[in-house]
Amino acid sequence: MTEPEVFDPELLSQVAALPPLPGVYRYYDAEGQVLYVGKANHLKKRVSSYFQKSHGGTRIGHMVGKIARLETTVVRSEAEALLLENNLIKTLKPRYNILFRDDKSYPYLKITRAQPGAPDALGHPHPKAAPRVVYYRGAVDKHHDYFGPYPSVWAVREAIQLIQKVFRLRTCEDTVFRNRHRPCLLHQIKRCSAPCVGMVSLEDYQRDVQSACELLQGHTQDVMQSLEKRMLAHAERLEFEQAAEVRNQISALSKVLHQQAVDTVDDRDVDILAVVVQGGKACVNLAMVRGGRHLGDSPYFPTHAEGAEPVEVLEAFLGQHYVEVPLPPTLITNHAVDKELVAALSAQTGVKLHVIHQPREQRKVWLEMAQQNAALKLARLLAEEGSQQSRTRALVDALDMAVEDLDSLRIECFDISHTAGEATQASCVVFHHHKMQASEYRRYNIEGITGGDDYAAMRQVLTRRYSKLAEAVRLGEAKFPDLVLIDGGKGQISMAREVFVALDLDVSRLVGVEKGEGRKVGLEELVFADERPKLSLQADSAALMLVAQIRDEAHRFAITGMRAKRAKVRTGGSSLEDIPGVGPKKRAKLLQRFGGVRGVADASVQDLCTVEGISPELAQAIYAALR
Repeated sequence: MTEPEVFDPELLSQVAALPPLPGVYRYYDAEGQVLYVGKANHLKKRVSSYFQKSHGGTRIGHMVGKIARLETTVVRSEAEALLLENNLIKTLKPRYNILFRDDKSYPYLKITRAQPGAPDALGHPHPKAAPRVVYYRGAVDKHHDYFGPYPSVWAVREAIQLIQKVFRLRTCEDTVFRNRHRPCLLHQIKRCSAPCVGMVSLEDYQRDVQSACELLQGHTQDVMQSLEKRMLAHAERLEFEQAAEVRNQISALSKVLHQQAVDTVDDRDVDILAVVVQGGKACVNLAMVRGGRHLGDSPYFPTHAEGAEPVEVLEAFLGQHYVEVPLPPTLITNHAVDKELVAALSAQTGVKLHVIHQPREQRKVWLEMAQQNAALKLARLLAEEGSQQSRTRALVDALDMAVEDLDSLRIECFDISHTAGEATQASCVVFHHHKMQASEYRRYNIEGITGGDDYAAMRQVLTRRYSKLAEAVRLGEAKFPDLVLIDGGKGQISMAREVFVALDLDVSRLVGVEKGEGRKVGLEELVFADERPKLSLQADSAALMLVAQIRDEAHRFAITGMRAKRAKVRTGGSSLEDIPGVGPKKRAKLLQRFGGVRGVADASVQDLCTVEGISPELAQAIYAALR
């Protein structure tokens, strides 16, 4: 097949006129939709390769056949091209790019740095003078020490427990520290040295903080030697109690290190990446080693990976993941990656990157572990998706629905929740593409009804949800759900039917989930709005399992929303929301830091300033508003 027969001559002339410079290219189809975003160190050579050879029936071949327009952006280096490509991929989400979810906020372990502060009237130290260890997620700064990133919250918690066992560093908030008059339970179980009430000198406590930092950095032997010297020094001065304390630290540290079979290696900071492709799906398993300790792993499942080769998936992950996440000096991969990509990552991050794809000894063990975990997690995903698809098919068959494409089946489910009529909320959850779509969930505050009137609440939420959608459907601008589930029996279905009739909607799509005898799970019956007889399914029916899954998710979503609303009403949370400059993110950080609105109200201006994003002026405004 010749080029003029396949591609527009004007497009080929654009390709021929491209410069031999680094840049980013974008392909569009005839409708103006972006197909693909790529980068190149040599634009002309890279883009020309798409049009100079046949790609057959591959994923790239399908994409090339749809190209109608080309756009390019020239940059100064491939490092800049990598950054621009990553930003465009995340913004445009092209159909033929392998896309990974955005993980900008990895968890860290944070140890605050000691700051001067006057002791209180009882001689107890100021909270700022005694550093604390804490779980942290967000942007790092130069004012404190951060260790990580960690692959999961669990890994951070485990590291904090290690620090508590060996060095007994505090984890309490400054407000708690300031108000202690006797040691807390953590001191009693030997997890904190209680600097808040002077049970340890600030000098000794700071020495433990320094040892903890060295341990987290991987200087294990240095820490052990330092502790042994301290123990011997105490013994020579006949300070046997202090020597015993240090001996206990050495014992605890030795026990922990003995349990960590993959510790005490030369590599300090390493990421291990294994990719497995099967059944049109892909999994990249990322394992992290920080400070010489294996911290666990985390799986990533990209979209648009159908027909992609493993190395394509791996390179897409590298390009998208490490542009915004700290890059360790060593990567261990199960496939060789493009050297130009490695150079671009090094130039972009300022880290001299070393990539190994045929490791030996301990590195080989790490990679084998990562590959095994990737295969297991991908197999689990495929099994779950296969199970969900069979449930979808079973429900369609049970309800005798005319659905041509199972993947397009959309189900919306509604539930009402309140406590004795207080803080009534309705929830709407969505099932689409064989899974729950959390991003499409909606909550509705129900107002203007008699407390506890679930029928009126259901009337209100259905009217609000479908009045505008019904008009859009009639104009051909939207698609109505294939099935609308209502958590309720005849009464709720009758109310829902009235709404559907008033809006001229198809009542055959309206189904109620009525609890069976004794309200036992597995005995539910389906009630139809079009006067079909009730349908009772077997307890082990795949269709009933799917209905129960969707109904339970609607109930969970409604309950959590109702409880949050009720708690806000009872604790005066609205007063925090009303403060200018305090949006949802800052409000969440304040509540997390101080444990609730009351904790925020009790905090001083200085304490409020320690929260990320809270300026002294805003802290003063919060302090004044809550008093």
